[in-house]
Amino acid sequence: MPPTAKSQRFSHEISPMKNLVDTHILLWVVQDSPKLSKKARYMLTEPEDEYWFSAASVWEIAIKRGTKSSKLQISAEQARTAFLEAGFKELTVTSLHAAAVESLPKLHKDPFDRILVAQARAEGWRLITHDGILADYGDWVALV
Repeated sequence: MPPTAKSQRFSHEISPMKNLVDTHILLWVVQDSPKLSKKARYMLTEPEDEYWFSAASVWEIAIKRGTKSSKLQISAEQARTAFLEAGFKELTVTSLHAAAVESLPKLHKDPFDRILVAQARAEGWRLITHDGILADYGDWVALV
């Protein structure tokens, strides 16, 4: 059966790239920090792409904010609200993501970073980060 005009049109459209954004980048975005690179600012404004934050990032903020050495000025609840208001979508942590951590090379020790890597890898998404060690996980990690 020949394709219809409608199916031909949609067959040529490009699907949006899904991006999981690491915690530092998320915080720099919502705080309009000068630490956010020009490359990151450019990448995060691609209108065709989707940008997600992990529930693990909110958990990381909650855990780290509870330490005496924390310099975080934003609570986990405030961060989650700010991420959503900035247009990021939320990715929950599933048992598939948790199990995927086990198969990762031991390149990074931080459990929060490792779950972000596992999530992006399991979903087939790009991970956007400022952490050079995470870039060693593969070319699907964008260092900005």
